[in-house]
Amino acid sequence: MAELGSKGVTAGKIASNVQKKLTRAQEKVLQKLGKADETKDEQFEQCVQNFNKQLSEGTRLQKDLRTYLASVKAMHEASKKLTECLQEVYEPDWPGRDDTNKIAENNDLLWTDFHQKLVDQALLTMDTYLGQFPDIKSRIAKRGRKLVDYDSARHHFEALQTAKKKDETKIAKAEEELVKAQKVFEEMNVDLQEELPSLWNSRVGFYVNTFQSIAGLEENFHKEMSKLNQNLHDVLLGLDKQYSGNAFPVKAQPRKKTKLFARLRKKMSRYRDSTPAKANKSPSPPPDGSPITSPETKTVNHELEPSTLEAPGASIPKSPSQPAEAAHAGAEAAGSEAAAGAEASKTEADSGSSSLPAVVVETFPATVNGTVEGGASSERADMPPGFLFKVQAMHDYTATDSDELQLKAGDVVLVIPFENPEEQLDVGATAMNLRLSKLQRDEGWLMGVKESDWIQRKELDQCRGVFPENFTERVQ
Repeated sequence: MAELGSKGVTAGKIASNVQKKLTRAQEKVLQKLGKADETKDEQFEQCVQNFNKQLSEGTRLQKDLRTYLASVKAMHEASKKLTECLQEVYEPDWPGRDDTNKIAENNDLLWTDFHQKLVDQALLTMDTYLGQFPDIKSRIAKRGRKLVDYDSARHHFEALQTAKKKDETKIAKAEEELVKAQKVFEEMNVDLQEELPSLWNSRVGFYVNTFQSIAGLEENFHKEMSKLNQNLHDVLLGLDKQYSGNAFPVKAQPRKKTKLFARLRKKMSRYRDSTPAKANKSPSPPPDGSPITSPETKTVNHELEPSTLEAPGASIPKSPSQPAEAAHAGAEAAGSEAAAGAEASKTEADSGSSSLPAVVVETFPATVNGTVEGGASSERADMPPGFLFKVQAMHDYTATDSDELQLKAGDVVLVIPFENPEEQLDVGATAMNLRLSKLQRDEGWLMGVKESDWIQRKELDQCRGVFPENFTERVQ
């Protein structure tokens, strides 16, 4: 007891507080069960909702403002390190060294001033604004407890008055407690009824002042920082003019070849589906029912049309748009002229009384897109099949995939088309390959074999690969 008395707390006071808590708990239970009515003030409850909303918004704004200040501090440190790096690499004999040191110093001061003003004009004001909420929140909670005390005293007084056996002494004491509880509650209620609406309305002016301060500080900061950046730009421009002959070469980078070969296969597949297979097509039977000779004779056992007789070379295609059979006939005739002549003489002798004339096959060089293939093969016999042109590597290139070429500056590469082995027998597919080769150059990648590897090995499958076109320059 002595210890309690030394702290200003007596046993009677403790007992009184415990009794109040029990009475309040009992009153709340009765109110929830509907056995006792509860005093309500809808206007005050609306003020409390506004207070809680205002407190939540202010707390969030304070948190975001602290995050913003932390970001400004981080940007200050990053900018400081960047300017320090510039000072270290800026050699003493370069012009404008003193100017760069001064710019770095002013840059550091500008960041420090910006951060400090944000703290003074925004963060401290925010802390002062939120500092008034804890006290009001505790008073609202206390007002709620006093309201429960008032309802409890009122119910106790009403119960004594309606009792069958009335005790005037108890009634008088209950009335006295009711008046006291009502007075305490009304005093707190009136004060909060005045303060809460005023606090709610003050939020508009606070938000305006806070964000106006932040916007003004940012505007001044960026304006001064722009001047420093312009000064630094002028200093570096003067340095560049003095050392203009030592320009830094920007090395080209290869473009990504993702799904390159997949697109090629898709285009080749579309072309193969749209073009009927002619290599395996057998000749149609003659109109008069005469027997069909074997393909080795390369002769036709039916009468020629007048147009064919008048123009023996009319079957040779004049452009790539004509059917592919004519190109096949020309290529096969070019390879077997002597055999065809011998077979034609033998057939003519064996036929005896036959009235069908023998066909003399003339030799014409096969052409693809207007280019004579026989001449090209003779001129480029030492080149890989399908050779297009030569390029020379201007930069080193390190292969990243197994299908790429490893290049050194100066290497000569023999460019060949991206060919599909299944289409080698189709002249139309050869033209398609040429178009796809052009497509690949547009995509930024070429197929080829290094000239040194081709001369040493003559093995195309093991030496060829793809490489970026912008690393090379065409030489032939």
